[in-house]
Amino acid sequence: MSRIVLVEDSQDLAEGLVNNLEMEGHAVTHVAQGDLALDAIRSARPQLVILDMMLPVMDGFSILAQLRAEDNETPVLCLTARGAEMDKVRALRSGADDYVTKPFGLMELLARVEALLRRFAPDEPDRLRFGDVEINIPERSVKRCGNAVSLSPKEFELLLALARKPNEVITRQRLMKEVWGHGGQVVSRTVDTHIATLRSKLEADPAHPTFILTSWKAGYKLAAP
Repeated sequence: MSRIVLVEDSQDLAEGLVNNLEMEGHAVTHVAQGDLALDAIRSARPQLVILDMMLPVMDGFSILAQLRAEDNETPVLCLTARGAEMDKVRALRSGADDYVTKPFGLMELLARVEALLRRFAPDEPDRLRFGDVEINIPERSVKRCGNAVSLSPKEFELLLALARKPNEVITRQRLMKEVWGHGGQVVSRTVDTHIATLRSKLEADPAHPTFILTSWKAGYKLAAP
């Protein structure tokens, strides 16, 4: 789950964005006034800031300048009706990492959010270890107690999706999107079937799992020490 701060004064737009970002698995903090933005960013320590440039009290350019004076690493996506070339140039030169003009396509915006989160994500280790299970990411291989475990491509991708967010519940819909590229109530049973197969290969007692856990009516999580 990535933490995102959304600074947007349009309540209707903000509600829609918050709902869609949360459906994508992100934790969103929303503030509607520019003067509240910096405190929210300092408190939330987000992986991404989505910043409207036309705000009451303090505009987005002032927020961006102060943010970059304090923090030159957190990516910022500017979201604004100001589509003039010089506005874009000014924002990008001030430290913005992307610039989207209103009106915008929701799918494009979500794709840009994911792209920024990937680009600024910390480097991932080649191997992930959880007790007696070892995942070799470059080789796409798994061992349990030192012995190779044969997984199908989708089983491996599902395990890796859980392993990248240890101890965090991930919804079936999110897993369907990450592993299969789509989501839905009917096809989510596919996740349950693959989870059962993973448990049969990785759990000491698949009927009483201790590694891949079910969160009732929510999804699954990988239990890590």
